Amino acid sequence: MNIPLIVVTGPTASGKTGFAAELAEYFNAEVVSADSMQIYRHMDIGTAKPSEKEMRGIKHHMIDIAEPGEDFSVSQYCDMASKAIEDIHSKGKRVIIAGGTGLYIDSLINGTTFGEGDINIELRNDLEHLARIYGNEYLVNMLAEFDEVSAARIHKNNLRRIIRAIEFYKMNGIPISEHQSSRTTGYDRTIKFIINHPREVLYERINHRVDIMIESGLFEEAERLYRKGVLKGTALAGIGYKEVIMYLRGFSSFGETVELIKRGSRRYAKRQLTWFRRSNDIIYLDPEEDFVSEAKTRIGEFLNET
Repeated sequence: MNIPLIVVTGPTASGKTGFAAELAEYFNAEVVSADSMQIYRHMDIGTAKPSEKEMRGIKHHMIDIAEPGEDFSVSQYCDMASKAIEDIHSKGKRVIIAGGTGLYIDSLINGTTFGEGDINIELRNDLEHLARIYGNEYLVNMLAEFDEVSAARIHKNNLRRIIRAIEFYKMNGIPISEHQSSRTTGYDRTIKFIINHPREVLYERINHRVDIMIESGLFEEAERLYRKGVLKGTALAGIGYKEVIMYLRGFSSFGETVELIKRGSRRYAKRQLTWFRRSNDIIYLDPEEDFVSEAKTRIGEFLNET
């Protein structure tokens, strides 16, 4: 498609939300979220969903669109996000994609055709974590919910194939046993930004954000959702939630849990940065400079070219 997209991405706690909202105000745009955890309702504190104040009255799409535990694939994201983009464009407004889930962004922009060779390292790590806590049988039961053929065919001790089957479905929205593919349209014109904090500064921002989450009631939110039994599947493996659940089950102290959340968040940021470095078309903005003005100038030039 020839709809120009402004993309604000980067690691967790880098300042994407405020930056995107400021750009949206300036360019008469609406924001399409690209965050794989903010799609879930009720999971507010742990996913750092933007508050009304942070959104500045700008409409944000693709937030609170699924229940925790609900299967939600990359293909579903691309389909729904594309519809949101078309709706925004039809109103004569600009579109800003904002979020840190690189797989979502790349799949949406590139119109990726998923196949059996595609992988999602982050999802694999989360599934392996669930297997360590609850055993392989837990993942077999998860797989059976959407692919009974594979669940019956794959031995429960073959964890690699179980995880691959779940991963394929999460990425494609169809069972691996059907071995089909899905494709989105893709977008031809994009400009991408990352606020490029030094690593030590980013880690300090992450630690501070976790402290704020704790003060805002992360433990209480996670416990409430856990007691209600709504934390399932991918949502159960979300950073902050899985650590609190381990705390509730007596595997760690409060202080240890906080440190585990901070460590998990830092490691996630590192994985995000590794993903983004694969792209050669991202503009890295220096937070010590007037990066907002620089971005506005570059976007203005980009829009004049489209």
